[in-house]
Parts: sequence; structure tokens; C-alpha cells
Amino acid sequence: MTISGKARFTIAAVLALSLLVPASVSASAPYDSYTYNSSQRDVRSIAGYMYDGSIDGINWPSGPLNRPESMFISEEGNLYIADSGNNRIVELDAGHQYLRTYGDTEGEGALSEPKGVYVKEDGTVYVADTKNSRIAVFDKDGRFIRDYPKPESPLIGATFSYSPSKIVLDKRDYMFVVSDGNTQGLLQIDPKGEFRGFYGANHVGFSWSRLFVKLIATEEQRRKLAAIVPAEFSDLDMDEEGFMYTTTIGEEANQLKRLSPVGVDTLNFGVSRQYGDYFSVGPFTMASFIGVTVDDDGIITALDLQTSKLFQYDKLGNFLFSFGGVGEQNGLFATPSGVSQNKDGTIYVVDRGRNRIDWFRTTPFADLVHQASVLYVDGRYSEAESLWQEVLKQNANFEMAYQAIGKSMYKAERYKEAMDYFKLARARHDYSLAFKEYRKEYVRENFTMLAAGAMLLFAALRWGVPGAIRFARRKKTANAARTAPVALSPHAKEGESI
Repeated sequence: MTISGKARFTIAAVLALSLLVPASVSASAPYDSYTYNSSQRDVRSIAGYMYDGSIDGINWPSGPLNRPESMFISEEGNLYIADSGNNRIVELDAGHQYLRTYGDTEGEGALSEPKGVYVKEDGTVYVADTKNSRIAVFDKDGRFIRDYPKPESPLIGATFSYSPSKIVLDKRDYMFVVSDGNTQGLLQIDPKGEFRGFYGANHVGFSWSRLFVKLIATEEQRRKLAAIVPAEFSDLDMDEEGFMYTTTIGEEANQLKRLSPVGVDTLNFGVSRQYGDYFSVGPFTMASFIGVTVDDDGIITALDLQTSKLFQYDKLGNFLFSFGGVGEQNGLFATPSGVSQNKDGTIYVVDRGRNRIDWFRTTPFADLVHQASVLYVDGRYSEAESLWQEVLKQNANFEMAYQAIGKSMYKAERYKEAMDYFKLARARHDYSLAFKEYRKEYVRENFTMLAAGAMLLFAALRWGVPGAIRFARRKKTANAARTAPVALSPHAKEGESI
């Protein structure tokens, strides 16, 4: 059997296409790339992020990193690293070159195991100086300015344990502070150091088991029961609009939140969502998110300590990508502790267990998905349609693309096509809406035919059916009369008829 030149060319082209970038990107990643469908099953996907390098500080004049906890990236792209094991903050420029350290000298500005750092636009550095139980403030050249110790307030109480670990400032220069072990919410502290209340506290959900125990337990047993307290926040970030993004440890659902200025969760409003892997190790494990960062488009990237993975979601909470994991290879982590990102979308992950920071760049597929997702979230479905079509060409498993295209067709009043895409996306609610509109459209376009059919059906039911019934009855009577036996007269002879 011989193969023609044209056939050989076709086979060669197919083989070449199979070796294009998306395939090579996925193959070189030390972790599986996947997304979740509406049935909560993971399906293979193209990698959204690839490992691009590491920072360990071995060649710095101040020495290498030692148990770094978190980091902050300024508007200019400078990196500020909370190097907890060395009791300092390290500043690097956008090219990862060493600039200076903060808090590593004796005196009032000496830090003790800082866990968090935040930098204002003017370069002022705020440090969550955890072991010193304060917020320390430095100018852009590293000089100590002042500190904010534990605020005094009856709302806090004298026994409150103040261990600031993360900090963010809003446009009023109010400090929002995560304090380790605190379950009452984020602390709000004004520029004067006065306590302004707790913000966005988590709530204890209703439990039938707790209610049942309370109903049957005695008064003494109730006193011995451990008090149920809300879960504590572990990290926070703020977007340009003033919305606060938080992570929570110890919750099975809504571990990520987007809090409005008044503390209302707008990411999970009225719904319960499980973030992270659905079954990371077994059915009884749950994600433990310890880090979060949000970009200018509202795309959220959160770090899960349970799996050492990063999970990325759009502004509506739709799952986009996952990467990372436990391991010794580049792109995997020992004990990750923080996450941040710069303006070009590069993700930085602090790995406390390996005393370094890894950074990850976006793949072309991720750039395409991000661009389409931003348009989709903004309701610009028709503009996003061609981008989602390209996403499906590269990865037909990306279920969100089917729903997004369906939205575009629904908005364009192409209801029948929208139904097809909503069916592929398993979006039952959207499918029902499209079907309802398609039904209306079908009735309008075929009204004359449907009306004529209805009139014919009415006429058939009103006159045709009763007439057919009467005709059938008459025919039955006539047939019965013809087939009935004829009775003989008693005076007639046999063989004679009357």
C-alpha cells in the first residue's frame, strides 16, 4: 500500500499542529492543568501559568531569605518582601535587583518576625510587625517614622491578643489589619491609631446538629460545650474601587469573599460556593486559603495551603485556572505562604519552606481567557464571542466558553443557537430562558399557520368529531340490523319465508 504525496503532506501537517505551543506548554508543566465542569468534575485544560524563575537572595549583600511570609508589589513594580526569619523587609526593583532593607537595625524601628507589608503610592511602608504587636511605619528611604501599638478600646478588651499579620490601607489611610487568632473581623484603625471597629466579620452558619445537642443537653452540659466562634481571616487585598478581598481558614464554603465598604460579601451574595479542589485528598478535606491577590480587572488568585495550589477566578467567581502543588520541582512548593502579582499579570508565590519566591508568567491561552472573561463580566457578550470561539478551538473542554457564547447569542436574539450552547454548558436556567424566548419567536413567525391549524382543530372537534361519532353509530346500527337472525312464523313450512 502506497501513500500519495498529498496524503504524506496532510499527515505531516497534522503532526506539526499537534506540537504547537498549547501542547508543549501543558507537557512541560510539573502539575496537571485542569478546569471544573458544572458536574464538579475536573477536566484537562491548557496550562494558564508557567514557572519563570525564583528569588532566594543568595547574592544579596544583606544575605539570603529566611522563612519569608508574604510580599507586596508597588505601582512601579518594586517588590517588598516580609522576610520574617531575618526580622526585616527587603525591597527589590522591578528587575529583582536588591535596593534596601527595612527594620534590620537596632532601635525603635527594629522588627521582630514581620508577616505582612503594605506600601502607599508615596513610598511609605507599613509593616505588620507581628512579634512586636504593632504596625511599624518607614519612609521610602528606610527610615523609621512611627508605630501603631495595640489600640485601646472597650470594644477590644484588655485580654485581646494583638498579633498583626497582614495589613492594607484604604484611600482615607485607614488601616485594615488581620490579627492572628482574632475571629471578630478585620481591625479598622484610623491614621491617629484609634480603633474604629471590626469590619466584615465571618458568621457562624446554622447547624441542625448544634440545635439538636442544645435541645437534649442539660444546663451543665451546655456550659461544658465549646463555644462556636466564627472562622478567622488569613489574608486580604483591596481593589481600586475599595472592595476588600479576604481569605478564611476553617470554612467549607465561601472561603473567598469580596466585601463592600460596609462589609457585605458581594462575591457570594445569596449563594454558597466551594472554592479550591472539590476532593483534594479525600471527601473530608477542605481548602485552607492563606493568600489572595486581585488584579485591576477583578480577577482573583488565591493560595491554598492544603494542596499548595493557586486557584484563579473571575470577578463573578467562575473558575479559570489552577497551578502549583507540592513537590521539589520548579513550579511546585514546599510550604507556600503568600501570593502577589504585578501589573503585567506575573504571579509571585512566597515559599517559606524553600526560602525563596517563585514567579509565574501567563501563557497565551491564559491571556486569551482573561481578555474574553473581562468582556464577559462587563456584559459585552458580542465582543467576547470571537475570543471564546478561539478558546474552544484550543480547548474544547473549557465549559465556561459555551455559556459565554450562549449569552452572546441570547443577547443577539439567536435563541435556538443559544439553546444549543447552553445545553453544552449544562446551564439549565439559561437554557430555560432561551427556550422561552425561542417559543415566543416561533409563535410570532408562524402565527398564521398556527392559527389556521387551531381553527381546523376547533372545527374538527366541534363538528367533525360529533359527526363522525353519529356516522359510526348509524353504521353500527345498520350492520347490526343486517346481521340479526330472522324469526320464522309458527305456521310457515320449513324452507318458506314469511
